Amino acid sequence: MRLRVISASATLVIGVIAGPILGQLKWHHGSAYAQEKPAATARTESARLADDLFWQTFHGGQYENIQHTLEVLTAEYLKTPSDAVTAAHVAWLHTWRAAEALRKAPVPATITDDIVLARKYFQTAVARSPAEARYLGFLASMTLAEGGIDRDGAQVRRGDVMLRESIRAWPEFNLFTAGYVMSREPANSDQFKEGLNWQWQNLDVCVDGKVDRADPDFTKYAALETTEGPKRACWNTWIAPHNVEGFFLNMGDMLVKAGDWQVARKIYANAKISRVYQTWKYRDVLEDRIQSAEANVAEFNAPPGSAKTIVLVNSAISCMVCHQQ
Repeated sequence: MRLRVISASATLVIGVIAGPILGQLKWHHGSAYAQEKPAATARTESARLADDLFWQTFHGGQYENIQHTLEVLTAEYLKTPSDAVTAAHVAWLHTWRAAEALRKAPVPATITDDIVLARKYFQTAVARSPAEARYLGFLASMTLAEGGIDRDGAQVRRGDVMLRESIRAWPEFNLFTAGYVMSREPANSDQFKEGLNWQWQNLDVCVDGKVDRADPDFTKYAALETTEGPKRACWNTWIAPHNVEGFFLNMGDMLVKAGDWQVARKIYANAKISRVYQTWKYRDVLEDRIQSAEANVAEFNAPPGSAKTIVLVNSAISCMVCHQQ
């Protein structure tokens, strides 16, 4: 569901969320980011049909159909700009196209336009529906990304404020969102270390306890699985049918990048607690990660463009790993 300095090369997307500029700035709280506006009181039939097309495209992993789906959803937005859900769906499509831009060869420099548009539409969604913490988390990510593109320190700081607000609003969801953003940063950076800590905190809030950092066996918590309330973000749902698998794949990658490949193997293995693990299209990726964990310490810390294997967030499956049916 995140930008280094942008070039037209295929290494472009090693920064779809935040860039080296983050490490050069002192982060602090800033100003408000959106003026609240009333959401649409009722959704139209055409909006619901556009929703269906969005989910067909997104859950189907139909990256090649993003532009067509955007045409339909953007037209719907123009008819009812007060509809927060439509605005968010437009934003997610732009985010997806930028996040998995390695699918394109070569990656066009104009892919950065998707980040600008994603930020715009998420900002609209937040303004229409300020209580929706998911929108805020993604708005934060895209604000950081756009600030990185423009080397705009003030915008980066605003994005950081939003990110932390989103964590407070829905920790079960946005601790992952925020940590995923920071997984691009160098392993020895404060940002990466905080992002990894957020992944551990995410596990803690999901179980209302303290997960063992040395032996994080999540099978003991399987009975807590739910599709209701805020803790649904901890498990597989209709929206993210392989959320569990994707979470542990990313966290394992972060631990490997940090050099802790032994614990990473245990974290990777937790993906197998998913009831639908055998139907997951990317289980071969996880199995290879377990086997290659020690070797991938160097791979994940290699200079951009030089590694054979890259961390999940930089890859061409960074969204689909959780969302593809």
